[in-house]
Amino acid sequence: MRSIKILTAIAIATTFCILLTSCNDEAVPKPKAYLRLDYPIEDYVVYEGKCPFSFAFNSQSILESKGNCNFTLQYPKMKATIYLTYKPVSGNIEALLRDAQKLTYEHVIRADAIQEQPFANAMNNVYGMFYQVGGNAATNAQFYVTDSTDHFLTGSMYFYTRPNYDSLMPATAYIKEDMRNIMETVKWK
Repeated sequence: MRSIKILTAIAIATTFCILLTSCNDEAVPKPKAYLRLDYPIEDYVVYEGKCPFSFAFNSQSILESKGNCNFTLQYPKMKATIYLTYKPVSGNIEALLRDAQKLTYEHVIRADAIQEQPFANAMNNVYGMFYQVGGNAATNAQFYVTDSTDHFLTGSMYFYTRPNYDSLMPATAYIKEDMRNIMETVKWK
C-alpha cells in the first residue's frame, strides 16, 4: 500500500514538473516561407506599330518602347521584365546568332542546366531558338527569332530580385509562356 502511495506521489510530482517546465513563453522562430501568387489568365493583344514586325503580348504586362524597335514588357506585380531587342540583318547573321548564344551561355556559371528548344514557323518565315536556363541564373529564359536575311529579334527575362529558382519558379513559368507566345506570333512586315 505504501509503495502505491509513493508511486502516486512520484507520478504527481513528475507531472507537475513537466507541466511547470513545458509552459514557458519562449518564442520559436517560424521557418521562412514564400508568398503564394495567383496569376491572371493570359489575354493577348497584338502590337502592330511602325517596326518591321508584329507580335502578340500579354495585356497584363506593360509594353514600353525603348526606341529603334526595342521594347520592354514589364510585370510590376512579379517584379520582372522581358527585354525585346531588334536588329536588322545586313550580312551579319552569323555574328548576331553568335551574340545571342553567347548571351545565353554566359549564365552557365550559375545555371544548373540550359535547355535549347528550336523553333520554326515556315509559313511566316520565322526561325529561332528558345533557351530555358535552370538554377539561380540572372535570367531563366531567352530566345531569338530571325528570317535569316532581314530581321533578328531577341528576348530575355529578368527579375528585379536576387535569383532564387525555387521561389521564382511559378512566376518564371508564367512569363516563359508569354515569351513562347511572342515567338509564335512574330510576323515580319
